Amino acid sequence: MKILFIHQNFPGQYKHLAPLLAQQGHNCVALTLRVKEAMKWQGVQVIPYALPKRNGQSLHPWLVDLDTKVTRAEACWQAAVDLRAKGYTPDLILAHPGWGESLFLRDVWPTAKLGLYCELYHLAGYPHLNFDPEFASKNIEAEALRIRMKNINNHLHFETGHAGISPTRFQADTFPSPFRERITVSHDGIDTVQAAPLPDVRLTIEGQCDVTRADEVITFVNRNLEPYRGYHVFMRALPRLLRERPNATVLIVGGDEVSYGARPPKGQTWKQIFIDEVRAQISDEDWARVRFLGRIPYDQFLRLLQVSRVHVYLTYPFVLSWSLMEAMSCSAAIVAGDTAPVREVITHGETGRLVDFFDREALVDEICALLEDAGTRAQLGKTARELIRARYDLRGICLPRQLRWVEDLASAG
Repeated sequence: MKILFIHQNFPGQYKHLAPLLAQQGHNCVALTLRVKEAMKWQGVQVIPYALPKRNGQSLHPWLVDLDTKVTRAEACWQAAVDLRAKGYTPDLILAHPGWGESLFLRDVWPTAKLGLYCELYHLAGYPHLNFDPEFASKNIEAEALRIRMKNINNHLHFETGHAGISPTRFQADTFPSPFRERITVSHDGIDTVQAAPLPDVRLTIEGQCDVTRADEVITFVNRNLEPYRGYHVFMRALPRLLRERPNATVLIVGGDEVSYGARPPKGQTWKQIFIDEVRAQISDEDWARVRFLGRIPYDQFLRLLQVSRVHVYLTYPFVLSWSLMEAMSCSAAIVAGDTAPVREVITHGETGRLVDFFDREALVDEICALLEDAGTRAQLGKTARELIRARYDLRGICLPRQLRWVEDLASAG
């Protein structure tokens, strides 16, 4: 088959599926904004396109999101028209619609089957909106309307998409019927061979840390350090945690930008805001045991998870992070916030420990209890890895399921 991938940051979630389909002999092409020059990547022909330059225009604030998506959709549509003019007609289009690029592709190729990566449908009710009272909307009624407008992109895709795929039940269940009935739940997959326990691991980052499994290491990971992923809760737990564990090293991974949720006040970062809030409560000696590593290469990231005695994961009710599942695959002992997406993989006392997202005292209690109990840590880590291998293993479970989804999409009526 001729398979066209659409992802603004290709390969994104198609990192494993696209090369596998190419290896199987399918003609795989990707349109993306990520590259500037055409290239071949693991058997996939990657073709760049660019966004048009536009003059500024006045928009209603609730339409800004849709405007950016239509802008991207128009650019991708033009790239598709150019491909069509060269004689290219895909059998399947596999698209992440979240940025709008795939809105008009079936206008170019009406006979192509469109499979959508369904990451999230924006729900306006609690706990999807205003879960955290500290960052609640100033006008809850108006915010609910804005959220509804964000779903215009989803609804336009429902009309053209033949089937969807979503990595977790929580994410799939945000989508309304009848489109929910067309969504297959299949995670992108965790490489459990690569993300595996390593007893003699050593993590060395010059000027930051040099630790092994013999050290008491507590880890916390965000793509970006922000409230949506519980950074503020973890930081507020640090003063007591450092006092209780005088030999612990705390390793924090994450950037200074915003991936989700509200932006900090102009000129500030969430990272520094919450450092400033707690720093006076922490002695210089204790603060020296807290290391902000920024964003680190993947090999260092895996060693961080392998060296961790307790890994802390917090998130609003939102998309579940790969980092949690990779930590579980490395047999880390997890303490996590008790929210719906987390409960899909963490059962309290079996695959980790759960605490109320906002209860930083309970968070510290659970971390300290696990640090004192090597046997429980080992059992939780073992069971966590078993669950990931049984349900989310990349090659044994997830890629075969994704291939079946592609085959079903190809034969859809």
